[in-house]
Amino acid sequence: MIASCATILIFFILLPACGKKDASAPPPPPKVTVTQPIKQTVTDYLEATGNTQAINTVQLTARVSGYLDKVFFQDGQMVKKGQLLFLIQQNTYQDALDQAEAQIALYKAQLAYTGGQFDRYSNLLSENAADQSDVDNWRYQRDTAEANLKNAIAARDLAKLNLDYTRVTAPFYGRIDRRLQDPGNLVGSSSSNSNLAQLSQMDPIYVYFNISDADLARLTKITRWMPGKSNAGQWPVLAGVTDEDGYPHTGRLDFASISLTSTTGTLLMRGIFPNAEGKIIPGLYARVRVPIDKKDLFVLPAMAVSDDQQGTYLLVVNEKNIVERRNIKPGPVVSENVRAIAEGLTGDEWIVVEGLLKAAPGRQVTPERKSFLSIAAPPQSGGEVRGSP
Repeated sequence: MIASCATILIFFILLPACGKKDASAPPPPPKVTVTQPIKQTVTDYLEATGNTQAINTVQLTARVSGYLDKVFFQDGQMVKKGQLLFLIQQNTYQDALDQAEAQIALYKAQLAYTGGQFDRYSNLLSENAADQSDVDNWRYQRDTAEANLKNAIAARDLAKLNLDYTRVTAPFYGRIDRRLQDPGNLVGSSSSNSNLAQLSQMDPIYVYFNISDADLARLTKITRWMPGKSNAGQWPVLAGVTDEDGYPHTGRLDFASISLTSTTGTLLMRGIFPNAEGKIIPGLYARVRVPIDKKDLFVLPAMAVSDDQQGTYLLVVNEKNIVERRNIKPGPVVSENVRAIAEGLTGDEWIVVEGLLKAAPGRQVTPERKSFLSIAAPPQSGGEVRGSP
């Protein structure tokens, strides 16, 4: 009897519960962060990599044979144009010059004597007081003395030149490498001991780089820059080397090859840059930018831009808080965090920048609006901007 009453009691307790429906509310739409694009003056650049190279490089050699007497520089130092660098033993070449000067004096005396004798016998011949053979002999002696004098003058000039060659000077201002010969060594007697040191001009300095045929087409079409034309040396170019941030060096385009490399389809180009302090040395890896054009474009945080098989797109939240896909044409990469948009925006859109995984097209979301500046600050107008892909 007691068991039956307990069963009936449990039945009446469970009966209302079985008849009650699930009344829990659905979850709210996911929260996403949205922002509106702003307009910014964006500079479009061509980007390349290259190497630095000295504008002038010479191998200093011994042009005369002799013992190296003195060295007048420290390895690796900057030297001025005309500065004495090496001195080769001079006594032999000084003696040769003195000997040549003596020969000149001798032949000058001979020329004066034979010339006077020729004039004297010529006058006597006109008076029938001398033979023609005497006149011819003195003419020969005079002409021989004149030829010997010219030969002596040439020998004197050569001896003077050889003496000058014993002084090896810097042909331009630059940085000299280590010396290859020490004082006391015989130099100039063969090709193996003729090289003394290498000198490179550091200011200005070249940066060589290659651009593709497509980039060349963009450069010539937009800027009207053409290799070999009058404006070829006026177009700016920026560069930065390995240990530098950004592109701190400003130069100008100096040279473009006359043809593209057939194997790579690239054109060799060269920029020339001031390098008064000599911080840029030859052989460094360099990043290069060539400005092409400036445009007023919408810019966005780079995190908002996505790519798939259909192209580049953004996720836009409409007035009903529904996510829509918006295909766009990307512009230059303004910075690490900012991207320019070339086509596809009006400026009124609210674009998803955070919570992209929750914002599938066609899905309702709860947008949290933030200003562009609070997410990613754009660069100033005309600031550094990388070229579009």
